[in-house]
Order: sequence, then C-alpha cells, then structure tokens
Amino acid sequence: MRRLPGTLVLGGLLVALVVGAAVVSFVWTPYDPTVVDSASRLLTPSSAHWLGTDDFGRDILSSLLVGARTTLLVGVVAVAVAAVIGIPVGVSAGMRPGATDEVLMRGNDVLLSFPALLLAIVFAAVWGGSTLTAMTALGIGAAPGFARVSRAGTRQVMSQDYVLAARACGQRPSRIATRHVLPNISSELIVQASVTFAIAVLAEAALSYLGFGTPPPTPSWGRMLQESQPYLYLQPMVMLWPGLAIAVTVLGFNLLGDGLRDRLDPKAVRS
Repeated sequence: MRRLPGTLVLGGLLVALVVGAAVVSFVWTPYDPTVVDSASRLLTPSSAHWLGTDDFGRDILSSLLVGARTTLLVGVVAVAVAAVIGIPVGVSAGMRPGATDEVLMRGNDVLLSFPALLLAIVFAAVWGGSTLTAMTALGIGAAPGFARVSRAGTRQVMSQDYVLAARACGQRPSRIATRHVLPNISSELIVQASVTFAIAVLAEAALSYLGFGTPPPTPSWGRMLQESQPYLYLQPMVMLWPGLAIAVTVLGFNLLGDGLRDRLDPKAVRS
C-alpha cells in the first residue's frame, strides 16, 4: 500500500480544522458575533474572550467560527457553478474536434480574459454586493479552468481503444461521455476543484475587504480585516486572527490539491 503524500495529509488536516470550526459554529459560539458591546472594545485575549474583541466589542472567536460558514459556502457554490458550466463545455469540445471545439474554446478564452475578481466587482456594481453575487461571479470566472482541464482529459480518453470500440458499437456520445470520459477524468477534476476552492476563498475575502462581498452583520473574514485595519498599531491581534484564518484555509486547500494530484496521478502510482 502506497503511503499518502505528506501534502495530502497536512492539507486534509487544515481543511478538516476549518470544516470543524464551521460545524461547531452551528451548535456553539462563545458569544453572539453580531451583538455590539461598546464597553468591550479592542480587548486583548483573556479567559472571557479567548481571542479578544474587535472595535465594536464583538467576540473575535465567535466571528471567526461563524465566518467559516460563509467561507466554505462561497467555496462550495463557486466550485459547483464552475463545474456545471465548465465540464460540459470542455467535454463537448474534446469529443467534437473541429468547428465545435474551436467555437467553444474561443468563447472559453474570451471568458478567461476576465479575472474572476474583476467579474465579481462588475456583478456587485450592477446587482449590489452580496454573498450570492460573489458566489455566482466567482463560479463563472472559474469555469474556463474546468473547461480546459476537461477538454485536455477528454481528448486523451477519446484516443483510447475502449472508446473507439464503444463508438464502433454505435454508442451515443452522451453515453460515452458519462460512462467512459467522466470517470477517467474525475481525478483531474477533483484536483481542479480543490485549487478553485482555495482561489474562491481568497477572492471572497478580497471582495469582502473591498465592500463587495458578504454584507454586515454576517461575519466575514475579509470584512474583519478591513474593519481592523485602522487599529493595526493599536491592537494588531485584531487583524492577525482573520488573516491567519484566511491563510490557513487557502494553504490547506492548496496542499490538498497538490496531495491529490500526487496521489491520483497514474504516473506517480506506477513509479
């Protein structure tokens, strides 16, 4: 039995930590993260407030726990939207070389020219900043990545003998796609999903920092950074905790993606 890559183990532990924090927040938080207490502003960590309080007197630990829900929700929905849009486009382009491939991939290149963060800002300017707007825009912006990965994997699978035999037997393209193509490119798609999740987490934090993401009073790690910026020198710990949470989450999903790639790569398995 082959040993699990160290990056996979470490990434899995960090991701499990973030998921655990989100799950715990549904059943327990030390305080209500939306309650303002002006008498408890900018307190240092203590037994009453383990990580201190922010400039509105809100408990930082409670805000971090509840903020993990928003972070994971944005990542899951953004990845789902990107996969639903990108995978069919990539598979269709890979299975139909020629005019269909050219049209789909040139359209994919046009969408790829718009960064996901810029697209989210445009969406927020039109429909207003919200979690839904951020999730949708980030998902659309990440779809070209899924399309490219799907197309490359599909073209490799379509050249295999078992696919040629299936086509010779008269199987429909939709059946070939679901029975032969998708199962054989699933490993690449899993890795792409993990990397996209990390990008979505970082982008959502940036949007909330700029005021285009999750609106108050819902806790958001990016907005916690923005609100704590004026107090960087007065109480630096207020900015440290949300920044550390974002860094751990992004690092965890990136390491998880690297570990999955090493684990699922057929060449690595053979070696």
